[in-house]
Amino acid sequence: MTTASAPPRRPSLLNHISTNNIKGDLFGGVTAAVIALPMALAFGVASGAGAAAGLWGAVLVGLFAALFGGTPSLISEPTGPMTVVMTAVIASLTAADPENGLAMAFTVVMLAGVFQIVFGFLKLGRYVTQMPYTVISGFMSGIGLILIILQLGPFLGQAIPKGGVMGTLSALPQLLQNARQPEVVLAVITLAILWFTPAAIKKIAPPQLIALIAGTVLSLSLLSGGPGGEEIRRIGEIASGFPQLRMPYFELGQASKMLIDAAVLGMLGCIDALLTAVVADSITRTEHDSNKELIGQGLGNIASGLFGGIAGAGATMGTVVNIQAGGRSALSGISRAVILMVVILAFTGVAAQIPQAVLAGIALKVGVDIVDWGFLKRAHRISISGALIMYLVIALTVLVDLIAAVGIGVFIANILTIDKMSALQSKSVKSISTGDGDLMLPDDEKALLDQGKGKVLLFQLNGAMIFGVAKAIGREHNAIGDVTAVVFDLTEVSHLGVTAALAVENAVEEAIEKGREVFVVGANGTTQRRLEKLGLYKKLTPDRTNLSRRDALQRSVAAIG
Repeated sequence: MTTASAPPRRPSLLNHISTNNIKGDLFGGVTAAVIALPMALAFGVASGAGAAAGLWGAVLVGLFAALFGGTPSLISEPTGPMTVVMTAVIASLTAADPENGLAMAFTVVMLAGVFQIVFGFLKLGRYVTQMPYTVISGFMSGIGLILIILQLGPFLGQAIPKGGVMGTLSALPQLLQNARQPEVVLAVITLAILWFTPAAIKKIAPPQLIALIAGTVLSLSLLSGGPGGEEIRRIGEIASGFPQLRMPYFELGQASKMLIDAAVLGMLGCIDALLTAVVADSITRTEHDSNKELIGQGLGNIASGLFGGIAGAGATMGTVVNIQAGGRSALSGISRAVILMVVILAFTGVAAQIPQAVLAGIALKVGVDIVDWGFLKRAHRISISGALIMYLVIALTVLVDLIAAVGIGVFIANILTIDKMSALQSKSVKSISTGDGDLMLPDDEKALLDQGKGKVLLFQLNGAMIFGVAKAIGREHNAIGDVTAVVFDLTEVSHLGVTAALAVENAVEEAIEKGREVFVVGANGTTQRRLEKLGLYKKLTPDRTNLSRRDALQRSVAAIG
């Protein structure tokens, strides 16, 4: 039995495009396009940029990421997390400058693409997703909650209140009081279709498309107006034809904010895309090129921003559906983009009749799916500290700021990890003056320690000596009693950090000052080079460093004779 292998890694600007699986790729592209249509409409409207921005974002990000990315089966389009950030960007920039805010928001999308390309060229792809799962889970769950909260207004038949999450929460009583019954009914029916569509029907048509069609038909036939003759809020007219080119637009007063927003959007897009690429790898048993993928994603977002599309990234749902339908090469993503573009150009008139409440129901369901319910239920059983970090990240994401959430979450998680590693590694710092006990030493060296009668000390370090171990080195050294000779044994040190190296240097210097016989043995490789650069070996003669541990113990015993 053989398993599929990654496409050959040959130097190429383009993604892996194969003609060996045309039928599978085309079917995967068609299926992914069907999934993408309702999602793109929902995310475009939810972002505040409009349905057309979501549609063209799905086409352009998907096309360029498929052409130039590094994951053959990846489908890229506007996603829930990217839409949440995009919504905040559009809201803040249009509030600051109603006339040019949207132009600046599309410029932010272009800048986000530039950041992603830079990350790719700097080969940072493999580092992007190396965050603690508690932080990623909390961040994604927080984004899911934001998406849910922001859809409450449209779900109840009203516009999204100003002020983002806090504005919506504070306006919730008023939203409930003024809820428009026909639109609430449409939104509830949409959710019911998304949740309860039988698996057999899902194989034929995606629930999102069923909900979109059923909700629109129902709104045109049975629920044509609300109380008092109020019309149901719909997408409205979508400009036909290809979108116009939008050149980057900056305002000096907003430049720093635009750059920060672009960095957040770009980094989130990297995380979103590469996590999805890992999912694609696990299903297809291939291996993606992270750095090339970031470049492809960046080109896609630049193209999307240039033509008035919202930002996008690798979409897990679209990717999984594409693979399950037979898509294996970038041809599937390219065909999906082309098919979606044809649908947009031919059926914009029909799309104008789609109720906003239906799109709100679709987007709200995406928010529910983004929340990591599985880990939320188990986190406290796995690790209390991990659960607390996750809850903190969720709260910061929803109530404060995305950057603060990730930054503080990663900082706390790393501090706790370093503390645990330091505690473990501190046990590898030993000061030994007797051959008794369970020592990793040959019998003859144990015997030499016994001959020293407590006057010869073996100061032994093992494993990776990170900066957190420096305190343990100092503590063990301070506990040294009345000895004549000290042998610093670095034989088993795999890594000697700068802080730990300085602690060793300090211990050696203090031993020399007290007139003790001092030997430093066993250092090699990077450990030896680091000590040489510190100038430690200049403090000792070569006959005290260029010898074995056994010889150092022999000389130490002789020194007390």
